Amino acid sequence: MSYWSDRRIVVTGGAGFLGSFVVEQLQARGCQQIFVPRSKDYNLVEMEAVKRLYEDTHPDMVLHLAARVGGIGANQANAGKFFYDNLMMGTQLMEVARQQKIKKFVALATICAYPNLTPIPFQEDDLWNGYPEETNAPYGLAKKMLLVQSQAYRQQYNFSSVVLFPVNLFGPRDNFDLQTSHVIPALIRKCAEAKKAGRSQIVLWGDGSPSREFLYVEDAAEGILLAAQEYDQSLPVNLGTGTEITIRELATLIAAEVGFPGSIAWDTSKPNGQPRRCLDVNRAKQLFGFAANHSLQEGLQKTIQWFLAHQDSLREVHF
Repeated sequence: MSYWSDRRIVVTGGAGFLGSFVVEQLQARGCQQIFVPRSKDYNLVEMEAVKRLYEDTHPDMVLHLAARVGGIGANQANAGKFFYDNLMMGTQLMEVARQQKIKKFVALATICAYPNLTPIPFQEDDLWNGYPEETNAPYGLAKKMLLVQSQAYRQQYNFSSVVLFPVNLFGPRDNFDLQTSHVIPALIRKCAEAKKAGRSQIVLWGDGSPSREFLYVEDAAEGILLAAQEYDQSLPVNLGTGTEITIRELATLIAAEVGFPGSIAWDTSKPNGQPRRCLDVNRAKQLFGFAANHSLQEGLQKTIQWFLAHQDSLREVHF
């Protein structure tokens, strides 16, 4: 508690899905000076806005969680925008933090930065052993530059920064827009709407064979704050559970939890994305004591309950 009580923290993306949980956990830890920049006030893609943010808030620490992000379809439709916006936000936020001698910078990268055919489980040392999966490579590479910048700035300037690589996140307050969301919120919404409309079938992208790993959003927030408090190196660190599930198995599980009794069809004309994703999570446990608390099923139950209670007032994300 005492670690956070006097700190001034900027949380980019703090009004978004993950960021809202990080802000809540900061408050629970006694942090009273939390600044959440809104895009209408600070367009962090622009250098002048980044400078103005730091001048207005004078933070001790920056938690950079803001991102342009979405599922496979959103990545394909917005490849250039996802690359440019994510690259410029990260590069400029860290550069001005260095110039202004901010004490610590914690950034969230992405599992999409890993090579397409990384051996399972993904180990941090494999990050540079190939090109990312094509459907989200521009986004993955833009976020991967945070690691390059962090290591270069520590080497030349002794700048304190940390870069974390989380798996796919899910939970309450997620983006459930079918055009831009990730797989879990999309599946929940498809199953719920099909059940409500009495449809006998839903259609999903790909063939269901790829595997994914999912981290519940509250656990991700805990991992970020543990790293912020306990870790001060520029070695990349995975955040996840170390457990994978195929998309086919996931769809069956979500349909059962939602109560959708119909069948699932697979549109194999659509891309599968990366074949497998599963992280080695030992480094996070060893370096700052992080281990996920929620099982996938526990997290899904909480997420579905939240969705059913809020489905008439969902936030939607367009690019």
